[in-house]
Amino acid sequence: MGLVSRDKDIDKGYKILSDIQGMEDFAGDMDFKVAGSREGINALQMDIKVKGLSIEVLKEALERAKEGRGKILDSMLATIPEPNKELSKYAPLIMKMKIDPELIKVVIGKGGETIQKITAECDVEMDIEQDGLVTVTAKEQESGQKAIDWVNRLTYVPKAGDVFEGKVVKLMEFGAFVEFLPGKDGLVHISQLANTRVNKVEDVVTEGDTLKVKLMEIDSQGRYNLSHKATLAPEGGAPAPKEQSEGTDKPQN
Repeated sequence: MGLVSRDKDIDKGYKILSDIQGMEDFAGDMDFKVAGSREGINALQMDIKVKGLSIEVLKEALERAKEGRGKILDSMLATIPEPNKELSKYAPLIMKMKIDPELIKVVIGKGGETIQKITAECDVEMDIEQDGLVTVTAKEQESGQKAIDWVNRLTYVPKAGDVFEGKVVKLMEFGAFVEFLPGKDGLVHISQLANTRVNKVEDVVTEGDTLKVKLMEIDSQGRYNLSHKATLAPEGGAPAPKEQSEGTDKPQN
């Protein structure tokens, strides 16, 4: 809202202006911003060049502002009756999440290797505060969510009973080591590879295979004991078919 008065003396006459432009702001006597909804006013800001304003002038300005605000809201509702149910996948994304400060080093990686890989492959920017607050800025939601999911996998704390799609990373005579989360691997003992007796680990899996595993326990030394057998049907006895994978998936609930 704006105001023009005669000789800077409002008592001699004035005019209230609506939706003033730059010229009217420069030459006028008031710049009065009124923000709000149909229910009321949320914020006010005023600059004036006169000595003061009467209650009558303020009342008129606020009534005119309410009328103008109503017209703006009517136009907005005619264009967008309600908020979209979902953001466009092309909308920029800023997402925040909190992780255990002890796991910040896991997300950053040696010499910043891990966080650089995340930002490069997901095309995002990431910032991590000392208290564990992670901020991800992305050009679109899909890439931002990909980065968030990556951080979730890195910082996920596994618990007994969780089931994962893991990657076989090493074979031993007594079993296979499976990476079930980034940087976390556990042993599937040869007796836990199938429902039937397994003579050689290589008869069931090879390095690089994807293997569904269940975390049975975390022992006193922090080692993860896994089982593929626990994910199989109790009858049938046939080992699960081999599948090739390029990475480790997130846990399945």
